[in-house]
Amino acid sequence: MSKMISKFSALLVVLMVTSITAQAAKISAYYTAPFATAKTVKSKLGKAGFKVLATYSPASKENIKVIIFTNKKLKALASQKTRGFAAIQRVMVDSSAKTVRVTNPTYWLKAFMQKDYKSGVDSAVKTSLGKALGKLTATKDVLEEGDLAGYHFMMAMPYYEDMLTLKKGASVNPKKKLFEVKLANGSRLVGVKMSKNTENFIDKIGTENAILLPYTVLIEDGNVYALHAKYYLALSYPLLSMGQFMDISSIPDAIERKLKKALK
Repeated sequence: MSKMISKFSALLVVLMVTSITAQAAKISAYYTAPFATAKTVKSKLGKAGFKVLATYSPASKENIKVIIFTNKKLKALASQKTRGFAAIQRVMVDSSAKTVRVTNPTYWLKAFMQKDYKSGVDSAVKTSLGKALGKLTATKDVLEEGDLAGYHFMMAMPYYEDMLTLKKGASVNPKKKLFEVKLANGSRLVGVKMSKNTENFIDKIGTENAILLPYTVLIEDGNVYALHAKYYLALSYPLLSMGQFMDISSIPDAIERKLKKALK
């Protein structure tokens, strides 16, 4: 009997450790990849089955090129109510720093698909990214994996579902539209150009994560939605300190104003 109790106790300890480890597992928002020019990266993405939608220089920084792309799998996953933000992934090429950074599909799909995320749905996308870009190395921009679906920066800060309803019955002014992804459920994800002054906040909190731009809006059921900037900026900068957040405290409202002005 004592041996059975001992074995049971040992098994219980293993299960507890495994559970704690799983709960504390961290996941990075980004990967780095071997350096290549923006032109080369776009070519490789195309050969790997992705569709490049646009290339963007946040805050008009010519050395930084954010390449926005999608594929059939991403669009299919995003074709659910309020899940349209999951339709794209991004690569950022910094020609000055000689770096390539790419969004981690697992991180962003978990955050944007919420309860609709199913384990393994990102596997094919991640495999194709590896084939296109080479060895992917996780960055230190991490959050606990179990927190992603219910992420918010701190108490009283917005969650994913607290997105802004910018305007009913509107569309994005063609002059401000960078790209558009049409989804099977009739929704549209649109990339929006904002002013250099609005996007200059990346200088304060780090251009290494300027990959979060351009900002996107989701047009669905006659409404134009945007992720609340207090949510999206914190999600994009997992290492953001409270001091840094306070340094850009005026930016969320500025982003909302610019997005509304981009509508017609």
